[in-house]
Parts: sequence; C-alpha cells; structure tokens
Amino acid sequence: MSASTLPFPFGPPSPPSQGARRRTTTLAGERVVLHALRALEWPRERTLFVADVHLGKAAAFRAAGVPLPRGSTATDLRRLDELIAQTGAARLVVLGDFLHAKAGRVDALTHAFVAWRARHPHVEVTLVRGNHDANAGDPPVEWQVRCVDAPYPLPPFLACHQPEKPRSGYALCGHLHPAVRIEAAGESARLPCFVVGRDHAILPAFGRFTGMADVVPSRDERIVAIAGDALFELPRAE
Repeated sequence: MSASTLPFPFGPPSPPSQGARRRTTTLAGERVVLHALRALEWPRERTLFVADVHLGKAAAFRAAGVPLPRGSTATDLRRLDELIAQTGAARLVVLGDFLHAKAGRVDALTHAFVAWRARHPHVEVTLVRGNHDANAGDPPVEWQVRCVDAPYPLPPFLACHQPEKPRSGYALCGHLHPAVRIEAAGESARLPCFVVGRDHAILPAFGRFTGMADVVPSRDERIVAIAGDALFELPRAE
C-alpha cells in the first residue's frame, strides 16, 4: 500500500469520532452517513443502502448437512429495525446478494421477513440483483421487494453490486465483503470496512454470517473500519 497525496473525496468530517457509531461526509455533492451497523444513509432522500445480506445462508448450510445454529436471520433483521428507527428511512436499497441460495429459501425465512415487512409497511425495499440473487431467484411476491438490474440510477448515485468505476455519477457497490487487517504491538485483528474512492464506494457485507476479503486500497481510496459499534478512518500508509 503506497502513500499518496491525492485529495480524499470526503467532505468535512464529523467531529473527532473515537467510538462513534456513525460518520457524516459528502460524496458526489450529497451528504451521506456511514453507520457502524454496516449501512450507508442518504438523508436527503431518506434512503439506506446495505449490501450482501445473504438471508438464508445458514439454512442453506443446514440443508447441506452442516449443523449450524439458528438465529442469524433474526439478528440481521433486528439490525435493519434499528437502522430504520435511527434514521427514519423511507427506502431501503440492497446492493445485491439479498438471498444466499435456493436451498436457503425455507418457510421460516419467509415468515421472518413477512413479519419484518409488517413492521415497516411504508418502507420501499429495492433489490439491485447480485450474483447470488441470480441463483436464489427474486424474493417471493409477499416480501414486497422491487427487483432491478445494476446499475440502477439514483442520481447522483448508481446502485450496483459488482464494484464499478463509472464514467459519470458515483457508484455504491457491494460484492467484495471488504475487510482490513490491523496490526499493533504484535497483535492483529481483521475488521469489516467501507472502501471509499473518488468515484465509488464499496460497502461492507451487512449479513453477519458472511466471509470477508482483505482489501488493499488504491491511491485514491480510503478505509473506514468497523470495530464493534465504532467507526475509525485509517491513516494512509507511508
């Protein structure tokens, strides 16, 4: 990772945020908020973006004979409850991989999501299809989820799944499940993170039962890591 003097596309940062659960900044001229709950908020449009929820992943593993514990879906839906309560969002945009696989589309998952939908009847939910959605299929009609293909324009943003560097607009992406490895005093930790560049941002995987992939930022990208319920922007390497 090389040092760079290129300006970072963030606008003025929030006040010093040791332990802060959110960070306000500017992308493509719009005020957005990064949340430690692994979401990006667009306040002017009352919109939340999340990526890679992978609902039903544990159920898919159980269907394959792996005895994983239950509860991951309920935990992720409660985090969505919390985000909507905090932000007053009227729209949720999922940047791909909402469902994990066909084998995970069990009755319990449908019951859980329909119950979640009943708690938030006025929230519009849009899925930008990802590679796992192509295999799992669109959510059932009773889930009330609008499904679209990428890139989905929400000017000045483009909602995508695969990371893109568009010729115009600013891309919000998922797919990579980005993480960063932190080392200090002989100890190391691997943390999910936001990767924010000049023309695109990659969100961390929202689903807690997902893998992570270490990323090395390019010279015009910065990393905002998530440690528990705290956000930390990492300094550039010298």
